[in-house]
Amino acid sequence: MPISYNEQERVFHLANERTSYVLQITEEGYLFHKYWGKKLRAFHESAPHVYMDRAFSPNPHGEDRTFSLDNIPQEYPSFGSGDFRTPAFEAVYSDGSTVTDLRYQSHRVLKGKPKLVGLPAAYVECNDEAQTLEITLHDSLSGLEVVLLYTIFSGNGALTRSARFVNGGKADIQLVRALSASVDFTDDRFDLLTLDGAHANERNMNRRPLAPGTQLVDSARGASSHQHNPFFALLRPGTGEASGEVYSMNLVYSGNFLAEVQVDQLCTARMNLGINPFGFGWKLEPGEEFQTPEAILVYSDEGLDGMSQIYHQLYRRRLCRGKYRDIERPILVNSWEAAYFDFNEQSILKLAKEAKDVGIELLVLDDGWFGKRDDDNSSLGDWVVNRKKLPDGLNGLGQKIHSLELKFGVWFEPEMVSENSNLYRAHPDWCLHIKGRNHTKGRNQLILDLSREDVCHFILDTMNEVLSSAPIDYVKWDMNRHMTEVGSALLPPGRQCETAHRYMLGLYHVMEEITTRFPDVLFESCSGGGGRFDPGFLYYMPQTWASDNTDAVCRQKIEYATSLAYPAITVGSHVSISPNEQVGRITPLSTRGYVAMSGNFGYELDLGKLSADEKNEIRQQVALYKELRPIIQFGTHHRLLSPFEGNETAWLFVSQDSSDVVAFYFKILGEPSTPVRILRLRGLDPNAEYQETASGKIYGGDELMYVGLTVPIAFGDFTSHMWRFHCL
Repeated sequence: MPISYNEQERVFHLANERTSYVLQITEEGYLFHKYWGKKLRAFHESAPHVYMDRAFSPNPHGEDRTFSLDNIPQEYPSFGSGDFRTPAFEAVYSDGSTVTDLRYQSHRVLKGKPKLVGLPAAYVECNDEAQTLEITLHDSLSGLEVVLLYTIFSGNGALTRSARFVNGGKADIQLVRALSASVDFTDDRFDLLTLDGAHANERNMNRRPLAPGTQLVDSARGASSHQHNPFFALLRPGTGEASGEVYSMNLVYSGNFLAEVQVDQLCTARMNLGINPFGFGWKLEPGEEFQTPEAILVYSDEGLDGMSQIYHQLYRRRLCRGKYRDIERPILVNSWEAAYFDFNEQSILKLAKEAKDVGIELLVLDDGWFGKRDDDNSSLGDWVVNRKKLPDGLNGLGQKIHSLELKFGVWFEPEMVSENSNLYRAHPDWCLHIKGRNHTKGRNQLILDLSREDVCHFILDTMNEVLSSAPIDYVKWDMNRHMTEVGSALLPPGRQCETAHRYMLGLYHVMEEITTRFPDVLFESCSGGGGRFDPGFLYYMPQTWASDNTDAVCRQKIEYATSLAYPAITVGSHVSISPNEQVGRITPLSTRGYVAMSGNFGYELDLGKLSADEKNEIRQQVALYKELRPIIQFGTHHRLLSPFEGNETAWLFVSQDSSDVVAFYFKILGEPSTPVRILRLRGLDPNAEYQETASGKIYGGDELMYVGLTVPIAFGDFTSHMWRFHCL
């Protein structure tokens, strides 16, 4: 059984094929963390906690000076009763006090995995896929209950955690901190790995040893952000791609988050993840509940590659949903870098015909099709077709594109409003704002207050009208500024700190409704590129535009690091013009193509301005990707050479049955006296024979993995190479 309970020892043991997670209830009713790591057959506490009298560590039971919450591994720690480390939660009570004393009250084991009300989360399709443990902790003085939820999957190495707060008392309770997961380790011998960056430079790998004190990444921008991803991991020193221990967490949430590790004076580490407490508050009236977002915990003793395979499998099969979860995604061309705001029906149809000629399957009409949107100064919120640009409307354009046997997609930014718009003039109070304060604008726009039901209804009604009016197959859902003046005209003063989270709940409601109403539409999320590349969005929209930076060299780092947690099928990756419009770099079309093929493939350029040779090469790229698509989108992705460690990048994809392999190699800068590189593959069947497509030569899977391939010597900068193999 995935979850067992030893009643005599009061020990919970959660286990699947890859990992074990062990908790214990003490005699006093505290819930202690005992173990998280490689799967155990059974837990008999071979390394019991050593109780010692530690100076300045208070004792909740004064007669026993060896017992202090300050130096004991806890499962969901609070503050104020002797533990000076960062707590998992904090509540303020009606008398102004902030001390909570949680003790075990009850537990139950459920088949399957319950849904989290109003929030995205991993799921199961039948109850045999998982078991869920609910442990209820209770504070006798206030009546506060905290229900800890753990789900262990039978076919995947992941574990999920969240917490539900219930006010069982008679007075209001104010939550000011409510994290999703906390884990106490008995030592601090780890490196911390985070994914950090900026707009157009998202998700750089940042690895450094833990040090005394608190190390954290977070977002207080109202989105998971370009700056930090809600993923982090602790790695044992020496851990690499193929070996070593990794403990990681990823938050299924698209708003403000906190991911922190604290090293205390006794060299132990505490790992916390959840909603950012900065600016957060939630009032619980008697009988009310608050549910935290879900944290996904993954342990691997097979290095970062082992960790990634667990995330990839879970996200592909039990986080992403809908029609497009299990079918191949179309190759697209997006009109943005081809035309920006300067287009009309004729120019879009010309682009569509060029796309059809090279084998592209989907044309996406980006920003500028609505209102008086000739630049980014107006019309957001006015989702009415600009008839000067599109005299036959979206329906007429869509029908004409469909007649070319292409799919048709459009861009939306539903969460935003321009001051110069009919919507803002009619409802100036519908944006996030604080009365008496000036508006801070970003990209000349404001943010609609999705904590309000009327605003959510407006977005649903307008999107429903547009999507019902035309043959639309794809929607790019964008969000191009972060939150300032975070306040709502409808919330009372005592609930203003709830605005940011209520916004996320409103957004999730809107996305749930609109994706349910239009199940045949492929939705792709975007936030200035990768500003909301998180599991929360993937629950509603199965792919995300990884970055506004389409430079092939920059994208190697972005896509390499993104793959730590997120599978290739979720990554939007396109070929753009050279010199690149973000960094000015000139790269070969072949290299741009191979980088973009390592995700959901497409183009961001004016096909009509290309030479005949370039069009022919694109035609060949499109045909090649159609052959590789099932391997890349549904196969196993392995990283081989890191762009963060040198002048080269390499990765490969192996089909689900290990019969087909495609490997990509990239070299950034040419160099004199070029060394010979041997590239060892990974993930093949060692007992199988593989034939290389180009040469016809046959190699054993073991030879390709253990001896490797000689990389062809290439001269110049930004070179690339691809190998294909088929199992005989």
